Amino acid sequence: MRDSGGGTWGLVLAAGQGERAGGGLPKQYRRLAGEAIVARAAAALLHHPKINGVAVVIALGQGDLYRQACAHLPLPDPIEGGAERQDSVRLGLEALAPRQPDRVLIHDAARPFLPGAVIDRLLEILDHGPAALPVLPVVDTLKRVEAGTISATVDRAGLVRAQTPQAFHFATILQGHRDLAGQSLTDDTALAERAGLTVSAVAGDESLFKITRPEDFERAARHLSSGYETRTGTGFDVHRLGAGDHVMLCGVAIPHDQGLLGHSDADVALHALTDALLGAIAAGDVGAHFPPSEAQWRGAASDRFVAHAAGLLRAQGGEIINTDVTLVCERPKIGPHRQAMRARIAGILRISIDRVSVKATTTERLGFTGRAEGIAAQASASVRMPINHD
Repeated sequence: MRDSGGGTWGLVLAAGQGERAGGGLPKQYRRLAGEAIVARAAAALLHHPKINGVAVVIALGQGDLYRQACAHLPLPDPIEGGAERQDSVRLGLEALAPRQPDRVLIHDAARPFLPGAVIDRLLEILDHGPAALPVLPVVDTLKRVEAGTISATVDRAGLVRAQTPQAFHFATILQGHRDLAGQSLTDDTALAERAGLTVSAVAGDESLFKITRPEDFERAARHLSSGYETRTGTGFDVHRLGAGDHVMLCGVAIPHDQGLLGHSDADVALHALTDALLGAIAAGDVGAHFPPSEAQWRGAASDRFVAHAAGLLRAQGGEIINTDVTLVCERPKIGPHRQAMRARIAGILRISIDRVSVKATTTERLGFTGRAEGIAAQASASVRMPINHD
């Protein structure tokens, strides 16, 4: 998390009971393609390069559900919400206040598919205005119904459908919530309007729909399967063993009577994984992005390379499905460190550990790895990417 005070924070509201969606579980904790809805909503904000941190507001008694859903994301402790949505937002803002953020994006957990372009448009408005709201045009004819019959046709000119996240300067919206506490307002821009703020409209996105009813889960499943394609990238790397007292493998320092020599910290596994991620989006290789000839990368931690590749992937609207790393060496033994390696990769990529595989094998003492002259690594990454029809 890029939390150093100030900056822009996301506040995700997940304090509802979600009963209309059915399923016997609050909708925000139900899973879509293996990931909880609230985690998808939080991750969409967290992975944006201009967001410094994300906090989630939950209902009383939902702590265990939250931890199960979001354990793989670098989020602070959840904030307990109130009886009404407005109460939950105010409590969330109060909890963020000590961090002194400059701006805040308030987002519904029930809208898991948040495009980075919508965040860009909202933040651009905040560069010169007090508040911004993503909207979609109303395209259907509107009718008023009374007692089961049509009583009038409503002029739809100027009407729009409001979405989230809704963007504000932090101090202004916090003061607005303090001043208008206890009033039942439908969203935060309604409060901003009441406080006399100008709210600018930006283009929303059809994919930013809200999951409310059982049929919305079917729509979400269609969204995940249509307009996207699955890609696979592979990577392979080798580093020589030399003088040292440990080797870096999958971001974990393992005591050893030798060390790996080479680019950065010579983490052969993370270099292979970086190439696998870059290969999935046809973005070259680790050497092109971090040339070994540049002094700034000498001794650098290889998790930076992996995070960079994952950031490029997500900037294109992609999602990491799973990764698989195979280490080839006689020594050190990988088994005792396997879980730590999986957890480290999951943390770097901000995905759940059940999407990360780490394996090891030997070459039966054949070749350079069999002679303990070096360590090799092979990696693959499967990703889900939007289909580009241009």
